[in-house]
Amino acid sequence: MNEQRQASSATMQQRPAWQGALAGAVVAGILGTVSFLLLRDPRDPRMGDTLFLLLPLVTGATITLVTPRAMAGAALLAGTISIVTCLLSLMAMKQEGFLCALMAFPVILVSLAVGVLIGVLGRMLVRRVRRAVTNSLVLVLAPMLVFAGNRLEMSGSQHARTESVTTTIFLPAAPAAVWSNIQSLDRVEGKKPALMYVGLPIPQRCVLQGTAVGSKRICYFDQGFIEESVLEWDAPHRMRLAVDRTHMPGRHWLEFEGAEYDLKPVAGGTELTRTTTIRSNLSPAWYWGSFEKWGVASEHEYLFSDLANRFSSPAPR
Repeated sequence: MNEQRQASSATMQQRPAWQGALAGAVVAGILGTVSFLLLRDPRDPRMGDTLFLLLPLVTGATITLVTPRAMAGAALLAGTISIVTCLLSLMAMKQEGFLCALMAFPVILVSLAVGVLIGVLGRMLVRRVRRAVTNSLVLVLAPMLVFAGNRLEMSGSQHARTESVTTTIFLPAAPAAVWSNIQSLDRVEGKKPALMYVGLPIPQRCVLQGTAVGSKRICYFDQGFIEESVLEWDAPHRMRLAVDRTHMPGRHWLEFEGAEYDLKPVAGGTELTRTTTIRSNLSPAWYWGSFEKWGVASEHEYLFSDLANRFSSPAPR
């Protein structure tokens, strides 16, 4: 009998690491996907620290604690597989786009790695406790911890984060000429920035219905359109718009609030400044804020590249 036990133990020790990684990936994939779908409230666009920090941390710890003889490397591999699987599943279900998934991957991976480390330390502490008891406790407590964290987070501030991005370009043309090229655009064909190759919406044209306060403006993208209303009209110096509705797939966490165009005559031409204001429901802000500003600045870059081509001016600064 002792020889059989020793042979069985030796066989378990000789099992390839990929088997443990695969088992952990299955556990983590189920936990991650189900938790995401349950945490997402269609009436509440917020996506916060629980989703991007706590959930992957708990998932990483769970993989390490419940997978037989999982080493840190195998657990991290399992977690990475589960992240990719979850993100691909959400993309297939039209819950997220490729760009959103790509941006979320790094912060989720780091949180997962921290969770794996916690799991390794936890295994050292519970080494003498029966594995069946440990696994049962982990599988019960992990979801409870995630949902408790989500409830605590959702009970906090309800206010979305507001960000403004401003870009300026010099155009060798009079303000009146520039004005006629920004209020309505039959086509937009600028140089695509990097983000537009991985899913950032590409502006195509804008249609203005009227030339006064209250006029409607619709801007079309390759993935939808945005409806705007003119709040301020001072041709050819200033136009301020409010975004009424956004018809874009995904991106339920991001709202466009308004846009402004300011034209200032300078020697040899016009200084054009575009400001876009957005409202974001993503946190942590220290991570997502930079990506959001990058995305808006890329939209500006594309529009200004088109204008620069029209007036043969330098690229935006």
